[in-house]
Parts: sequence; structure tokens; C-alpha cells
Amino acid sequence: MHIDPVAAVQRCYPRIYQACHVDHVRRVSSPYRLSAKDSAFLAHLDVKRSVTTGRLARHLGVAASTLSAAAGRLESLGYIARTPKERDRRTIQIRLTELGARAMSATSVLDHQRVAAMLGRLASSERRRAVKGLELLAKAADALQADAPRRPDFSP
Repeated sequence: MHIDPVAAVQRCYPRIYQACHVDHVRRVSSPYRLSAKDSAFLAHLDVKRSVTTGRLARHLGVAASTLSAAAGRLESLGYIARTPKERDRRTIQIRLTELGARAMSATSVLDHQRVAAMLGRLASSERRRAVKGLELLAKAADALQADAPRRPDFSP
């Protein structure tokens, strides 16, 4: 029996989203003071690995000035850290702080407890494979997006 991988992703992703999605509206006045675009911005960052502002702006399809303004606000909230690159101090690197990771998790469109419960239904070896598979799909999605034409600018 042949399994169509495109059809499998199209069948599976909506089921995961439906089971774990949180119907809520985030406002800047929320406890974390994050908009939906702020949360999406944070979801592209990592606590351990930094990314340059230029690369992130290109990935998100926003102007450098738009990204800089959003990064300044998120840095003032303590959610990201900006540092100059060691070899070229004009280049700024961004990484997620621990506080930012907690804020991103709390404001994600996927409910933390539901995702944890879903993963808890898998054996540990299945859980590792599932997470690795999602990481691979996200990596491919990032590459696809990097190759796509620039999208219209938006303000995170």
C-alpha cells in the first residue's frame, strides 16, 4: 500500500491543530503584553541559538526597520536579547530569553497542557520520533519560505 506523504500531512496536521488549538484573542494588554504577531516572532527564536536580525527579517518577510522596532519592544519586556556579532559589531544577533520562552509558550496558538497530554499518550520512543519529524518538517518549511518571493511587510 502506497502512502501519499502530502495527503498524510494534510490529514494529520489539521487533527493536531484541532485537538490542541486555543480559541482566544491575544491583546497587547494581556498579562504578557504580546500580540499574535509578537508571539509568532518569538516562535522563530531559540534560547540557545541566536539569529541575525537581517536573516530573521528576510525569513519573516519584513523590513529591517519593522523587525528592529518589534525587537526593541520585545527586548524591553525581557523576552529577547540583542547582542552585536563578535566579528562584525554592526550585525545584531537575537535570541530568546528564558522569560521569552515562557511567554511564547503561554501565548502559543497550541495549548501547552493539550500538547503535553497528546505527547503523553505516546511511548517515549514514539514521542522522540514524532518531535524529530516535526523538527524536520519545520526545517523544510523554513527552507521553502527562504526560497519564496518576499511577502508584503507586516508589523509584528
